[in-house]
Amino acid sequence: MKYYLLSAMKSVGEPAVPESMVEINHRLSVFHDELREAGAWVFAGGLHRPDAATVLRPSGDDVEETEGPYAENKEFLGGICLLKAPDLDAALEWGHKAALATTLPIEVRPFLGSADD
Repeated sequence: MKYYLLSAMKSVGEPAVPESMVEINHRLSVFHDELREAGAWVFAGGLHRPDAATVLRPSGDDVEETEGPYAENKEFLGGICLLKAPDLDAALEWGHKAALATTLPIEVRPFLGSADD
């Protein structure tokens, strides 16, 4: 088994309409339940908008702190889901389900090594 990261990418701009979020949150809950039942669940969670970030940059023997996002982008990381899957094809199937549940683009990335390491 390997670990895979599903990253939900959100566009900068208008926030989602609260009524649509009720349906999306329901579909996301069903998706998470399906992951748990399949034994693929590790962790998932949403993130605050990029302006809530703090960037820490090494500078010699010190670390500089900057409020705000690392870089200005048209899209930002809105949430993550860490799962276990036997291979990339299985992880991509979960990614398809996540995209349908969230209505957002989903990036699927394997971790280095395996879940059994």
